[in-house]
Amino acid sequence: MLFGKKKRRIVRVLLVEDEPLVAFDTEHFLREADYEVVATVDRVADALAVIEGGDDIDLVLVDISLADGSGIDVARAAHAASVPVLFVTGECPEGGREVAAGCLSKPYAQRDLLAAIAAIESVLGGKVPKRLPGGFSLFVDVE
Repeated sequence: MLFGKKKRRIVRVLLVEDEPLVAFDTEHFLREADYEVVATVDRVADALAVIEGGDDIDLVLVDISLADGSGIDVARAAHAASVPVLFVTGECPEGGREVAAGCLSKPYAQRDLLAAIAAIESVLGGKVPKRLPGGFSLFVDVE
């Protein structure tokens, strides 16, 4: 189709955020943008259960500081399952490059979150991203 919607590589998202208002807003916004939120969880243990549970997940959005541990542990599990990770956090972690596709610094505008997801999607599709939002670090390169 000439003017049809292009097929997305990233549709199903796991949201790992322990601030209830941020989690609610992000989940609502992602759904409005036609993403499917597989689950919204606030604990490392719950995120690991979802990742290991066999659900199809295209991207994990994870905060670093969680009530029961570090989002880096979630990122490691997702990376091991070949699921890309986007850190959404106040400060991008040391060592994050090894297990994540990128990091978006909080606070961020909703359009910047969409642009960060689009940038990761471009790289996964073998293309150079059209734009990178402010506060976003892309950790992966086009292969």
